[in-house]
Amino acid sequence: MSDSLERSAKMSQLKEPLVRKLCEVLDKSSSRGWRKLGEIVGSDRRFKVSSDDMEMCSLKVLELEGSPSLMLLRLMGERGCTTGHLMDYLQALGNQDALLCLKPPALQILIQPQSVALMCGHNLRLSCHAVGRSPVQYQWFRSKEEVPNSSSPDLVISPVQLKDAGFYICRVNSGDAFEFSQWVQVDVLNAGVSYGQSYHSLDGRLKLVVQPQSQRLHDGETLQLECGAVGRPIPRYQWHRNGVPIPNATKRKLVIPHVMQDLHGRYRCEISSSSSSSSERMWTNEVDVVIDDIYAIGEGSGDFLLNSIPDQLYATDKVALLIGNLSYQNHPQLKAPMVDVYDLTNLLRQLNFKVVSLLDLTESEMRNAVDEFLLLLHKGVYGLLYYAGHGYENYGNSFMVPVDAPNPYRSANCLCVQSILKLMQEKETGLNVFLLDMCRKRNIHDNSAPNIVLRVTANIVFGYATCQDAEAFELSSSGFTNGVFVKFLKKRLLDDEKITVVLDRVAEDMGQFDATKGKQALEIRSSLSERRALTDPILPGDSADLAHAHSRQWAKAHELPESMSLDFDCGAQIKLGFAAEFSNVLVIYTHIVKKPEDMSSCQAHVTDFSQDLDVDPKEMNRETPEETGIYLLSSCLPQHCLYTRLSSLQKLREELVFTVCLQGTFASMDDDHPVHWTKSVNIGKPLIARLDLHRAMRRNSCLQTCLMPHSPSHSPCHSPGPEHRLHPHHASLQAQDCNRLSPQQRYLDICEHLQGAVGGCGEPYYDHLSQCRFEPPCDSPEGLSSSPGRLSIPIEASDDIVELQTVFINSLQLQ
Repeated sequence: MSDSLERSAKMSQLKEPLVRKLCEVLDKSSSRGWRKLGEIVGSDRRFKVSSDDMEMCSLKVLELEGSPSLMLLRLMGERGCTTGHLMDYLQALGNQDALLCLKPPALQILIQPQSVALMCGHNLRLSCHAVGRSPVQYQWFRSKEEVPNSSSPDLVISPVQLKDAGFYICRVNSGDAFEFSQWVQVDVLNAGVSYGQSYHSLDGRLKLVVQPQSQRLHDGETLQLECGAVGRPIPRYQWHRNGVPIPNATKRKLVIPHVMQDLHGRYRCEISSSSSSSSERMWTNEVDVVIDDIYAIGEGSGDFLLNSIPDQLYATDKVALLIGNLSYQNHPQLKAPMVDVYDLTNLLRQLNFKVVSLLDLTESEMRNAVDEFLLLLHKGVYGLLYYAGHGYENYGNSFMVPVDAPNPYRSANCLCVQSILKLMQEKETGLNVFLLDMCRKRNIHDNSAPNIVLRVTANIVFGYATCQDAEAFELSSSGFTNGVFVKFLKKRLLDDEKITVVLDRVAEDMGQFDATKGKQALEIRSSLSERRALTDPILPGDSADLAHAHSRQWAKAHELPESMSLDFDCGAQIKLGFAAEFSNVLVIYTHIVKKPEDMSSCQAHVTDFSQDLDVDPKEMNRETPEETGIYLLSSCLPQHCLYTRLSSLQKLREELVFTVCLQGTFASMDDDHPVHWTKSVNIGKPLIARLDLHRAMRRNSCLQTCLMPHSPSHSPCHSPGPEHRLHPHHASLQAQDCNRLSPQQRYLDICEHLQGAVGGCGEPYYDHLSQCRFEPPCDSPEGLSSSPGRLSIPIEASDDIVELQTVFINSLQLQ
């Protein structure tokens, strides 16, 4: 950039660190400080600074961290003062220290390396990028030793080993000038002791991968507990015993030699991000440490030791599927599901759940996503399904509406939650939690009566965002906010309490919310008999191999592409980075790290994406994350980049190939026409795209259970036309079929239908049934029908279940 261009630049374009340093110099100087500068500017008719302005600047000293110089510089910038004018004023002021602040140094480090914790066997990349008046040279050091073959801006060790852990620094030279980067620590975790989730942390977020294990010790032995998380920057640790922080226990490994019995108890570690701008925090599993007196143990003490460990409920694994549908094709659009899914994803990760978070799924994509979710379940697993979007409830069964559902929609176009529960029960899961953030109004266009027979298991919990036949609300806001349910749920989800207790407290909190009083109230249905909590530790047990196989399957769908540096023939270098906002939403950011000295301007952007993704060119390569729709991840992304958001990765049929375009102009060229360079980049199938959710429904396990034999829209087509709808004469035919049955057969058929259609545990919910009854068809005696037709629609009534049964019994006696 030429000097004239720098002088014409607006003062508002000065970088914050430079302005802060300049203000420190001017604030400290008494004779050649901000007051004298104000007098010089005030004498210039172009940017007159009045005495009132100077008094306003002087009042800034009364504020915490207030700066009169900063106020003065802002006033000058607002009145059109350029960087060149400021340099002239500082020259007249005679403050050389202030002038030096505006002159670029001979060598400046733009990108500092960051500390990182990562798994053994993954790729380590440390980056340090600098600019200077002459060519820049790099040399990396580990402690005091030079790292061989490390003379480039990026230090790459692939794969990283345990021996590579330590402290690193980079020396940068440009001519006679040299600078050192900041020291960074590399912590390498051993995958062989990982009992948590093993996956990459290329997006920089904190992820727990090593869990502590319970210990049984004797007096005088050494207690050793270990945990670990990956992330960038490196995490911080604080061990706790019985809920109280242990002094000076701030390492990954807690080692206490010569333990005594008074140190027994429950231990866990709090892990947090070391970034000042981040508030990420998570906890390890809580483990038992039992210390026995060696002299008190004699013959037969084995049983004593075994029974001395307190009873603890465990999960063999934890898996969560989170679906948020907001961009509906034929129905009103929603806002809150995106924020709700994002917040719950981060919270459930802290509870060591393997989370799959997906936005805007079609019917086939939802069914395939459920199938993949079921593949991760096995005996003892805690399975959690959260859904936010449009929905309805018929006969006590809840239906989730895909984004491509027709208007009106019926059961064949939607997913039945109780059908998914039935499939989860077949996996012998340890806990089944359903959090349904949707409306539960009756669908008058759907007359189907699902016949779903569930097992009687004492491990089912339903948390409905609203009561039966009521609506769930999202708050009206110009920005992005949570729906009412998650607004209160996220404050309680990390509580170490039985899940039903957590939901009870959420219900109490929602009851105090004035905006929805009398309109929306949380409803809980549970058959849970044990004190199972989402905070329970994970103990793979006999299914350890199966759990690891499922972990690899899950990790396969959550691997981000490696960040990369692209070198162009002109000498420019572009850094390409990636981050995941959801399991099916990828963020690409580009940054120019080096350009030739004779290149006056340089721009880089990404283009030519697959048509499967339907990317809007107007929302690509934006200067701020928010401009491209990245509202939730923006604080975690690097600054001074161009950002592009790719959603609906589940639609990607081939590997993701795109083009990086570079265009630049040179000062030596007579015309201003830019020169173009391009590079093609192939990042494979990122994130959820690896699972091919776009495919035809092959396994059909969810499909077969969701389509009901009594459904008027039951057909091979998922969006039935008029020929598949139930017409009035169909109802009379059903009534005739019913009349052929004996009264006893009809009574059993009705009771079986009611018991299968209502309730979540294979048992009838009588309190639920008391709110509805069948409207008798005109040609069916006493309203009995083996298959409810269009005339058999449940309507609101106050009849008690006893009265309903009495009607049935009386009808049998009359026959």
